[in-house]
Amino acid sequence: MTEREENTVKKDQVCGKVWLAGAGPGDLGLLTLKTAALIGESDVIVYDALISAEILSRIPEHTETVNVGKHSGNHPVPQHEINRILVEEAKKGKKVLRLKGGDPFIFGRGGEEIEALIRENIPFEVVPGVTSAAAVPAYAGIPVTHRDFTSSFHVITGHAKKDGSLHIDFDSLVRLDGTLIFLMGVSSMPEILSGLLRAGMDPAMPAAVLEKGTLASQRRVRGTVSDLAEKAKEAGIGTPAIIVVGRVCALEETMHWAEDRILGGRQFIVTRPRKKSSALAARLRRLGAQVIELPAIRTERITPNPKMEEALDRFGKNVPQEWLVFTSPAGVEAFFEDLQEQRRDLRALFAGEHLQPDREAGHFVAKIGAIGSATAKELKKRGLIADLVPGTYSAAELGKALAERAAENSRITILRAEQGSQELIPPLLRAGLEVQDIALYRTVSEIHPFMREKIAHMIKDGEIDAVTFTSGSTVRGFVQTFAGTEEPDFRQIDALCIGEQTAGEAEKYGMKIHTAEEASMDAMVKMITEIYGR
Repeated sequence: MTEREENTVKKDQVCGKVWLAGAGPGDLGLLTLKTAALIGESDVIVYDALISAEILSRIPEHTETVNVGKHSGNHPVPQHEINRILVEEAKKGKKVLRLKGGDPFIFGRGGEEIEALIRENIPFEVVPGVTSAAAVPAYAGIPVTHRDFTSSFHVITGHAKKDGSLHIDFDSLVRLDGTLIFLMGVSSMPEILSGLLRAGMDPAMPAAVLEKGTLASQRRVRGTVSDLAEKAKEAGIGTPAIIVVGRVCALEETMHWAEDRILGGRQFIVTRPRKKSSALAARLRRLGAQVIELPAIRTERITPNPKMEEALDRFGKNVPQEWLVFTSPAGVEAFFEDLQEQRRDLRALFAGEHLQPDREAGHFVAKIGAIGSATAKELKKRGLIADLVPGTYSAAELGKALAERAAENSRITILRAEQGSQELIPPLLRAGLEVQDIALYRTVSEIHPFMREKIAHMIKDGEIDAVTFTSGSTVRGFVQTFAGTEEPDFRQIDALCIGEQTAGEAEKYGMKIHTAEEASMDAMVKMITEIYGR
């Protein structure tokens, strides 16, 4: 190893690293795979104000965050302070992600931040992002180039100097005869358009201003160079927005598509445990919705769990029939983790000599019940087929079905969350069955602290169409995340609930209730498209 290599190794041992990454214009689907991975792996994330809530919700709960909150014309954290933060955090040996809107090198001052890192010998990487200059027009139905209209496009900063002046060569821009894209130019729109007109641009040249592009709340106003400023003012266009000037702007009338999707323009919060990927969120996104995945709860396995050990020791002894009953996929997962921790073999559990044979069926009587299709699917992954899944996926219906199906004097071992539904057990006791109610895990409410205020403001401002809930615990977790802070008005929330029990929990907080026809993702999607779809 050379001396230089040795110095590099020593430096890396005491110093962290910084990644400057572009988060794109806001739609989660435009986030690069590399940046998405860095969000999950970094120790600290230094982010701008324009990063969408959909993307911010992907930040793990344990990750440190620093909001440097830069808007056009409003820099609560000056650039030199941002540079200092990056250097300081990296020198602590941390993996630092500098998360910037769009692309870090397109008017993102990424070059200045890298210069600061170089001066301090901080290792760094740059991860390009999808720039709003191309993505936002595309989402508005405006191709920035088209062989029948123009063969070039040009990106210009519309950000004015402190004295309000613009350093733009309008004459050269007009001669280019290409599509002109002005970033950060909304406040300077009258001056930009007047400059183009003075340089000889046709007053009838199509132009558009595009607000909050790629997000559910995106808007577009189209006019001409001569009247766009007035139309934008009448529409109340605000930041972030970009200005597009060129003949291609006329194509938006026929090429618009984003808002035409079934759930285009809609934004939902999907509550879920952090460990679980959300099939519901993916399906809503495919239909055009913007989805903030909010891990309102996480599950904690109860360990040690003497009640569970005792139940397994007794399994199949002195009863004609033994049932294991699961009320959630999380319960199935926790059960198998417990078996592994206790070094128990599943074969011994289900086929042990102590089990009594079913004389009619000719096999050992060990049966499995599942509350619904998702839980049954989780069991199937482990090679177990549920003997009983009620037609209606609820605790009450599961209890009724078990009471009818289980043999007389059988034992029902319920494996579930610490706060399980009270509707499951009464039918079993009335049927004279022995019941063991075993808590395998507890649910703990969680949300990254910096997201609480953001979500509360979005609810208050009417930016959230609805919140989905797939269990009573997700309702409680969602509400509890705001404890000790300025709570949103829960009466403003449209609660999309998977079942009656979940709906009953949401109703306690005054939410407006919508309940799926059955407790399944298909029924949830069907309900959402019927209520909010085009």
